[in-house]
Amino acid sequence: MNLLDFLIPAAHAQAAGAAPAGPFGGGMTLLFPIILIAVMYFLMIRPQMKRAKEHKGMLDKLSKGDEVITSGGIAGTVTDIGDNFITVEVADNVRVRVQKAAVGNVLPKGTLKSA
Repeated sequence: MNLLDFLIPAAHAQAAGAAPAGPFGGGMTLLFPIILIAVMYFLMIRPQMKRAKEHKGMLDKLSKGDEVITSGGIAGTVTDIGDNFITVEVADNVRVRVQKAAVGNVLPKGTLKSA
């Protein structure tokens, strides 16, 4: 006997026997991953795709004069729109170029004037 026998118990083989088949047989083994993938799709993937579609629609409707808040928290009025970038006026004669995808929300007209 060596020191390793005291720390790690030896594994002994058991006699081979037939696996007990449940009431559904082996089909439950295959059914569980399928159900798990379906639940993940409806709880995680589908809502994410819906939010992405709504965000893309919001960016497509963006026009000059819209009041927006970027994902970084900058609030301003859209003055110029390009393919990938927009120019946001945050104060009088202070303009910032941001990526179009960085727009988080479009505010109702007059929101920034009242703030």
